[in-house]
Amino acid sequence: MNISELGTEQTNLASAALDTKTALEIATIINHEDSKVAAAVEKALPQIALAIDAITETIRMNGRLIYVGAGSSGRIAALDAAECPPTFNTDPKTVQYVIAGGEKALTRAREVREDSNTAGVRDLRKLKPNRKDVVVGISASGRTPYTIAAIEFARKQGTKTVAVTCNAHSPLGRAAEIDIVTEVGPEVLSGSTRMKAGSAQKMVLNMLTTGTMARLGYIYGNLMVNVHTKNKKLVERGLTILQQAAGVDEAKAARALKSAGNQVAVALISLKTGLGRTEAGEKLKRTKGNVRRAIESD
Repeated sequence: MNISELGTEQTNLASAALDTKTALEIATIINHEDSKVAAAVEKALPQIALAIDAITETIRMNGRLIYVGAGSSGRIAALDAAECPPTFNTDPKTVQYVIAGGEKALTRAREVREDSNTAGVRDLRKLKPNRKDVVVGISASGRTPYTIAAIEFARKQGTKTVAVTCNAHSPLGRAAEIDIVTEVGPEVLSGSTRMKAGSAQKMVLNMLTTGTMARLGYIYGNLMVNVHTKNKKLVERGLTILQQAAGVDEAKAARALKSAGNQVAVALISLKTGLGRTEAGEKLKRTKGNVRRAIESD
């Protein structure tokens, strides 16, 4: 697959002579192209759902979701992984990432590393993927050697594998069991896949982790009941969640949150069931973190 043949590498006629446009014209063109991203993601919803089910089962069985990517794709993966613990109270080991070039690549371009098959295998091997895990390879082109090699290695270990790409029939897609393809087409800045392709990847990863955590019961309704209350804003968010979910006033929500050691989920279970902090916490453990089941079960 030559790079010139990829949909993400074609010339976008809508942005021809972009360097001659006014600021408003440039913003308008980019915005118009960005509006196509959600439609491209929509076409991949069946495959996204398959991946959500696979990841849900994995985490339910104490397995891990491991992202693999290079460049912008790796940075998007790192962002999603980093946001899971404070949002869903997951162990940092539950959702992890591997990026070509290591952590230094998060803030400095190290694109040369993405051509190394050996590095892809070596970096993923350090995490010892097994049959309980899911490895998700992310590459706009779908032909990044580092990511393909990592996915191929994961499959040999019996690990479930998912590809997230923006070009159909890609080597990465063929290497994985589930192929999520969001064909966003040519970028406004030709070949700059940090744009529409990057937006599509971010949307897909949001769906994978949010969908998984919803299936596991780490949220309640559409409320972030496992949010970490580490600063004033997050404490206020926690209080608002308790007021909405339990139908109590702010004062009662504050007392419940304090009694629960600032754990919103435990406070909500206490408010809904009348249980104390210890009993509510134990019930949450018995349901493996499923807040609704903890509230509704005997």
